[in-house]
This record gives sequence, C-alpha cells and structure tokens, in this order.
Amino acid sequence: MAMSSNKPGVKYSYSDYLIWPDEERWELIEGVPYSMAPSPSVEHQIISGEIFRQLANYLIDKDCKVFNAPFDVKLPENDEKDEDIQTVVQPDILVICDKSNLDKRGYRGAPALVVEILSQSTSKKDLNEKYNLYERSGVKEYWVVFPLDQVLDVYLLDENGKYQKAGTYANDARVRPSILEDLEIDLSLVFRR
Repeated sequence: MAMSSNKPGVKYSYSDYLIWPDEERWELIEGVPYSMAPSPSVEHQIISGEIFRQLANYLIDKDCKVFNAPFDVKLPENDEKDEDIQTVVQPDILVICDKSNLDKRGYRGAPALVVEILSQSTSKKDLNEKYNLYERSGVKEYWVVFPLDQVLDVYLLDENGKYQKAGTYANDARVRPSILEDLEIDLSLVFRR
C-alpha cells in the first residue's frame, strides 16, 4: 500500500507501516502518518553525526547502546501486539539501556535518551507532538537541538512523569546526560562550522 492512499481520519498501525514502500520514510503518532521527507540538511547531518560520535565513543563496552535514524521506535499504549501499535517514530538519535526490547527492526518501548534536531519541516512536530509523546511514553531525557541558534534544550522526566527543563546550553557548553553522568558532550564540536 503506497501512502498515496492515505485517508484523512483513518488510523494506521505498525502492520500498515511495514508494507509501505521502503523508499518512503514515515512516522506514526497515534495512528496518524507523518512524512519524513525531505532528506536532512548537511548541517543537520553534521550535528547528528557529532553527537552520535561522542555518545558512541563513550558507550564502547558499556551496557547502553546508541542508534541513529532511520531506526524504528515502537511506543505501545498498553500491552498490544507489535502489529497493533499506532505510534512508531524515528528519533534522530536515541540511547537505550534495556537491550531486551531490541528486535530485527528496532526497539519497543521508551529509550533512555532521545535527541531531535530541529528543521523547518519538523520543528512543530518535535516541539509539540513528540515532546508530549516522549513525556507520556516515559523517555527519561529529551534533547532538542536548535541548529540555527546553536543551542540545546534538555528536558528531564520528573517523579510525576512530567518534563522539566533542565537547561539551555550554548554552543561552547559541555552537557552531561543524566543517564550517563560521567560523559560530557562538547557542544563546541557539535556546532563547529
């Protein structure tokens, strides 16, 4: 089924998502498909690559693992079977520490850390739908990168399951992920032009 047959008001599931053409990238949020096109900009790729590199180097021989898009993260509402899940996202970068939920196609459940790098086409979704989705799903730490401003906002899940802004970090800061306390991400390298 090509997504040209997308019908307003129809809710889709992971089983639908799996039969869409491989050359098309989509996310599902509560059954609603969102196109991942166009391809990320060069600046987006440089930022993503540097954050990924710093995380991956640190995580060598550690229990947690880092992945980058495209990588399916299935976020069930309850205990539904994979094929019935209506939310599947592809964060720019994610860290998981519970490898028992990995499968051939991705991960089921909330990652420990998610990084989204804003672009004009994704900023509204990343700052609204995904923020609420990650909070509701229990993602412990959510990073939002603003490439044009060269800043990073960090949100941490509190004991009530709500995000609290932990800080805004400029392009010369070093940021410690709460889940990896002895790692510092050097933003001067992330935002290096």
